[in-house]
Amino acid sequence: MHHVADLLESCSREPVWIEPLACVYDALKLMNSKDIGALLVQIDGFLVGIVSERDYVRKVILDRHASKLTKVSEIMTRELVTVTSQDTVVHCIALMRKHHIRHLPVVDAGRSIGIISLRDLFLDVIHEKFEENGIEEELLD
Repeated sequence: MHHVADLLESCSREPVWIEPLACVYDALKLMNSKDIGALLVQIDGFLVGIVSERDYVRKVILDRHASKLTKVSEIMTRELVTVTSQDTVVHCIALMRKHHIRHLPVVDAGRSIGIISLRDLFLDVIHEKFEENGIEEELLD
């Protein structure tokens, strides 16, 4: 059974964050340049929200707001579902299913240390099943 710490170690990517007063356009540029679907929203290292492509679609495009005039704080999700590095992959999948979300911030000792996506969890489960069945993992790459 894998834990969030295992996922973060295997991903080896730094958490990407933005400030709440940044404009949505800058958030989108950052997500695009990092090829990710969500950003942590932080103030002085403390997690205050998360902003995703879904937030953009639902709260900017569909409401006909301008990306350069709208602040991240206006569209970010504030009621966060978070996990710790010690939580299991199965627990994370259950949380995502229950809350209908695709990204989970990872918080240890009050500080955000990363973010995991549904894709990260999906690939981890597949790799684990391949290992159990002796299937070559190169088939997934």
